[in-house]
This record gives sequence, structure tokens and C-alpha cells, in this order.
Amino acid sequence: MKKSISIFMVALMVMMSLAACSSSSGGKGEKKSDIEVVSDMKGTVRVSLAGWELENGIDPITGINTIGLNEFLDNEFYPRYPNIKLEVYQVPWENAQAKQSAMLQSGDVDILYTGGAFASQWMEQGLLKSIDGFIEDDDNFDPSIYLSGIWENSYSTVSFDGETRFGLPAVLGKRITIYDKKMFEEWGVEPLSEKPTPEEILEKAAKMTGENPVTGEKNYGLWFNGNNLNISTFVALTHAFGAEGAVGSLADLKNIEWKLNTPEMVKVMEWLKEASKYPPTEFLNAQGAENFGLDSNNIAIALDHAGGATMGEYAANDDKELLDRFESVLNLGPNGEGWVAMDPFVMAEKAKDADAAWEVMKFLTGYETQKWNYDNFKSTPTLVNADFVGDEDKYVKTAMEIADITASVLMDEANPFFGSEIAPAVNGFISNAANDKAPDIQKFLDDLQKRAEKWSASQ
Repeated sequence: MKKSISIFMVALMVMMSLAACSSSSGGKGEKKSDIEVVSDMKGTVRVSLAGWELENGIDPITGINTIGLNEFLDNEFYPRYPNIKLEVYQVPWENAQAKQSAMLQSGDVDILYTGGAFASQWMEQGLLKSIDGFIEDDDNFDPSIYLSGIWENSYSTVSFDGETRFGLPAVLGKRITIYDKKMFEEWGVEPLSEKPTPEEILEKAAKMTGENPVTGEKNYGLWFNGNNLNISTFVALTHAFGAEGAVGSLADLKNIEWKLNTPEMVKVMEWLKEASKYPPTEFLNAQGAENFGLDSNNIAIALDHAGGATMGEYAANDDKELLDRFESVLNLGPNGEGWVAMDPFVMAEKAKDADAAWEVMKFLTGYETQKWNYDNFKSTPTLVNADFVGDEDKYVKTAMEIADITASVLMDEANPFFGSEIAPAVNGFISNAANDKAPDIQKFLDDLQKRAEKWSASQ
């Protein structure tokens, strides 16, 4: 009986594994006849992908057919690398960190597409392999194909001490400022500057909060995410006001010099206190902007937005009216800087065939893959020469411009204290401010400073 149960359990585990894994060596879909072989290298590479679509499908917003990764690989990868076999595992984003951590520890994966914060933690834990040697020995690899801002500055691909590169940039997040030109006209307010200052944002948001003089409808001057794990608006404000927050290296947590209670940081919190007056109350739960970018919008300015609804309408209906109405500008830093999210491909320390894994890693972060990812899923590329981005897709272009000029700072999700203490504290402050219960700012920051110093001392 026990033997029968054991056999059944093994069979069940195999079936579950196959359900989550795609293995192919070509033969599916329409192939291009003019693709040249890049390498005859032989090998098998196990790939774990957080969130990628493997099968063909239909975009739920636009109704447009999408080509999944499996068909793309058959058409583009295998003709170039006919002797490399891929075993592809799809992992849902909601439990990607736990599942991919387990795969790294057990040696069941060679390369991974994952969250930038996860990657930096795994590198510190010794679970990822340095790719510096591969880059140095590969005459065909050109790092200048990537936006210099993220190649040189991202914790998602470079170790905390800046000495070791462990990842290649694959997909950018979009964190841009978007405003409703129609609403600005109705209120008689001048459009936002190309690089709006925090003061300009507040001044114009205040003017457009209330009853719209043309439509009579309730309008809100501003929206930002009041419950953001990355507190991206806060990070953009630290750039704008020159609030360092911390000085030092994440490779030496014990000796970080914290600067959380400076006059510059006071200005950041004063801005957040004032700004909390202008969004709909749902912003405290990361909601309230569901109609932003659509015809029924009632918000003038959205910070750290992606413009997805507007681009979805354009893709579905080929109607530029909304696209012309909702304009994008840079973020709040002096040069338009903000918080930049970037997800990389990384290589496991226990990779079985590292040379083959490197070839796959290059391909999956290269031009062909980023073009496929943009064409089908509108993923924001990390490339300098992203000539496949449509002329009309100003939101992606703005996000890429911000990424190219923004340097990493210690106010970042890669900083353990930032994620565990600073982000919850700032979100709590915003919630209290929105309910007219904001604490004394200097006292709030002094307390956060003491906690940070105590935390560093314990490292």
C-alpha cells in the first residue's frame, strides 16, 4: 500500500512539474529563413520566468492577439542556437521570490527573470553568479546597447559595493508624471512644465481640486499611490529637495550615515502632508485613479503613473483623442529624476552549464526579445536603440528618458531598512496627513533617524 501511494505521489509530482514547465527545441510557428546561426554550442538551460506568458493569447484590454514566449523562441531563438535546449518554468509574480529562492538553493535553475529587489538580495546571499568574466571574455557582447543610467547605477544588476555585475537589464517599470490637458484647459491652468517642480505640482493641483467650472463635476487635482511598498513618490521628492536620507554603502550596513531628519527631508514630508489634501480618499489604498487616462477621468495630475489605460484604448481603437489629451512629462527631480524600477535576468551560482546560460541570458535581454516583449505585452525596453517603440508611445519614451538620467540612491527597495521601516512609516504618515492627523514632522523624522541608527548598529 505504501509503495502504491509513493508511486502515485511521484507520478503526481511529475505531472505538476510538466504543467509548469515548457520544453522545446523548435518546430512550432512560422520561422524566418534569413536567420543566421549564432552558435553551435550544445547544452540545456533551465529558465525561471516571473510572470511571462508562455502561450499565445488575447490581450484582455485591447482584444489583440499576443504571441507567447514558446512560439517566439521557436521562431527566433532556436534558429540562432539550434543545439541549446531550453526548459522554461513560469512562476507567478505573487510568490516568485519564495519559489525562485527555493530553485536557487536546490540548484534547479540556471537563469532567472525576477524582481530587481529579489536579485540584489540573492546576490548578497551568494546565490547568484558574477557575470563579469563572461562580459570580459565575450567580444560580441556590447554593454552600450543598454541605457547608461540603468547599466551603471542599478542595484538590480550590480552588487552593493559596485564591484560585481550579476545581471542584465531586461524590463523597465514606468513611473512618469501624466496630466489631463482637457481638465487644465477647463480650469484655465497653464500646462505642466517638461520638468515640473514639486512646488508647481502642488500649486496647480490646489487650483483644480473642487467643482469643475465647465462640467460642474467634482475634480481632484492630484493622485499618487499612498500605500506604495516602494514609496516611489517619496523617492522622487528626495531627488527634488536634495534629501540624501543616507550616505554610505549597502555593502556596509553598519557604517551607513543616516540623514533622515535633515531640513531637506522635512521639506519632503511637508510636501507629502500638503499633497494628501488633493487626491480622492481611495489613494490611501492605491485606488481612486481607475478612470485616469479615460474619457470619464476626474483627476488633473497623476504621479508615478504608467498610462496603461490610455495606451490600451489607443491600441484597441486606433483613436488618438485620449492619447493627445493625457500628456506625459518627467518626474520630480531637478533633471526629471525619479524612482526607476528595473527587472533583470540573473544567473544562478549553481548553474550547470554556465556558458550556454550566458548565451541564453544575452538573447533574452537583447533586441529581438525586448521587441517581442514590447510588441505583445508593451513591456518597457532597457535598450538605447529601441526603434520598435511606436512614435505614439510617449509614455514608454518618457519612462526610458527618466531611467537614463536617474542614479541609484540608498533610498531604494534594495536597502533593507528602507523596505522594512521607512516605507511603512512614510505610508503611515501620508494616511495620517490625509485624515488631518499628521504628526509633528521633525519629531517623526527624529524618531525614524534614531531607529535607523539603532538598526545599523545591530548589523
